[in-house]
Amino acid sequence: VQLQASGGGSVQAGGSLRLSCAASGRTLSRYTSAWFRQTPGKEREFVATIRRSGSGSGTWYADSVKGRFTISRDSAKNMMYLQMNSLKFEGTAVYYCTAAERHMVGFMTRADDYTYWGQGTQVTVSS
Repeated sequence: VQLQASGGGSVQAGGSLRLSCAASGRTLSRYTSAWFRQTPGKEREFVATIRRSGSGSGTWYADSVKGRFTISRDSAKNMMYLQMNSLKFEGTAVYYCTAAERHMVGFMTRADDYTYWGQGTQVTVSS
């Protein structure tokens, strides 16, 4: 499956952005998918994940974004989204969408768990 992230931009602290991830080649809902983010010199950091269809489509969030970010999927459009509200300066990063071939009973929060990656979209939060 090929993934393409979009929707990044510049926003003031406290503002909102919605990131989109367009999938092609295969049906995204068949994969557990996620958003990660990365800043220069640091490893990719888990943000949120949504289970594949048929596994309850449960979601899980990093503590740092819980209550402010929402991950969702539109199976009809083969898209995934990340709604980001109350953005903080620490949210400045390149955001990546990703999908996993493997399956786990629990939620996958490590970058190594995921197989397919989009190209990333820059989010800049100004204080």
